[in-house]
Amino acid sequence: MDYLFDSLETGPLQVNCYLFGSQESGEAVIVDPGGDAGKILRRLTQMGLRPGTVILTHGHFDHIGAAAELQRASNCDVLLHADDLFLVEEAANHASEWGIPFGNTPKITGFLQDGQHLELGGVTLDVLHTPGHTPGGVCLKVGTNVVVGDSLFAGSIGRTDLPGGDYDQLIRSIRTQLLTLPDNTRCLPGHGPATTIGQERRGNPFIA
Repeated sequence: MDYLFDSLETGPLQVNCYLFGSQESGEAVIVDPGGDAGKILRRLTQMGLRPGTVILTHGHFDHIGAAAELQRASNCDVLLHADDLFLVEEAANHASEWGIPFGNTPKITGFLQDGQHLELGGVTLDVLHTPGHTPGGVCLKVGTNVVVGDSLFAGSIGRTDLPGGDYDQLIRSIRTQLLTLPDNTRCLPGHGPATTIGQERRGNPFIA
């Protein structure tokens, strides 16, 4: 199914926020709004969309900074894997440890599960549970794209030295959930440039 797509860097740690939408429904799925809610809303207006659902690939504060403000502006749902709820609840404390201001904590209105198939305002997504960077990390397959959060980067992987991280588990998640996808699948990471499954299969030093 055709859908509208855009991305923008958000928040103090430059998180890639991804916008998927349907012209027919006028609704957007907003993945990882790291901050700058006004910037996100302006971009949606330019695309002819309104917030429909916010999905968090994981609960780290830098990926959720604008979720509460978007929720307040539009009463949209905010979805997360249940195993990362503790990170959302502690997000303000974790942000302060980094010396970064944090606004309000979003209200999680639904929980994601591995293998879940979602139809949200004309956008079709499949949920892949990829623990390791965090216990409840997920990736989202949308057509020939997969939003990989901080599980996988171009030439690297997510760090596993933060609360709930597990290196062996992350490598296992990448091998079983991501490397099983076709080589031409475009990976949209939480930070930095896009890549492909094939490129990472051949050249990523952590998994090649």
